[in-house]
Amino acid sequence: MNAPPKHKLWRARPWMWAVLAALAVGCQAATKTVVAPPGRHSVRSGDLLVLSDFRLSPEHPLIRDLEALREHVSRSLELPPPREQVVVYLFETEAAYAHYLDTVYPGLPRRRAYFVGTPRELAVYTCWGERIQEDLRHEYTHGILHASLGRMPLWLDEGLAEYFEIGGPAPGRINGEYVVELPEALAGGWRPDLARLERLERFEQMQRIDYQEAWAWVHFMLHSTPENRQTLVSYLHDLRDQPQPAPLSKRLAEAQPSLDERFTAYLGSLTTLRSAEAASVP
Repeated sequence: MNAPPKHKLWRARPWMWAVLAALAVGCQAATKTVVAPPGRHSVRSGDLLVLSDFRLSPEHPLIRDLEALREHVSRSLELPPPREQVVVYLFETEAAYAHYLDTVYPGLPRRRAYFVGTPRELAVYTCWGERIQEDLRHEYTHGILHASLGRMPLWLDEGLAEYFEIGGPAPGRINGEYVVELPEALAGGWRPDLARLERLERFEQMQRIDYQEAWAWVHFMLHSTPENRQTLVSYLHDLRDQPQPAPLSKRLAEAQPSLDERFTAYLGSLTTLRSAEAASVP
């Protein structure tokens, strides 16, 4: 992409999915130094607002990719119209990004990007770097989901963000690392457990294998059978409209006989799916 010079970034994955409103308000109240996020330049596209401290054309490939991502997420999941806009704060340098987060949200682990949901706004914070597209796709997916649904179970929020972060002409491409590591985990004795994932409530509880499993469940639901896909779509709609919808694990078990066996078999087919995907690329 034609853009400002690239900067060295932290290698840690951007796993943080949200910051509690109380933390956001409390940190800002306790902060004596006032710092502002980027705002010198802006690009608006529907319910997406990108604020940066360097000029970014509305036609820039990064903006176009976010627009396409929004369409892919909304269409794939049949999301209702968003209730809020998502603001992307794009810093030019790692130093400016780190200084802002250290000042406004002291104590946060250093990550390349964050999605922060508060009563005031749904915001994505990141800085320009070599993996800017991947990072923004992941965090902006969180924003799209929360703007349309209002709340999300942690595991599903992360699983969907993992699913849509992989770029391409259409969503659903295989994660090359996960397709190797998940079968290895199975061979080592690990077994998937969706009900356990549903009990995770804090992002620090999630390990790498949990993100991989969450991604795999999303891929399974969206690509195995029309019934499984509809189960996911119906659940997402119920999240917006019902205070306590029936768990997705229960719904899938009712819609898919021998769910655990079929899911495990699907994991074993990912290598074949990846090979077919690679063969289809010109």
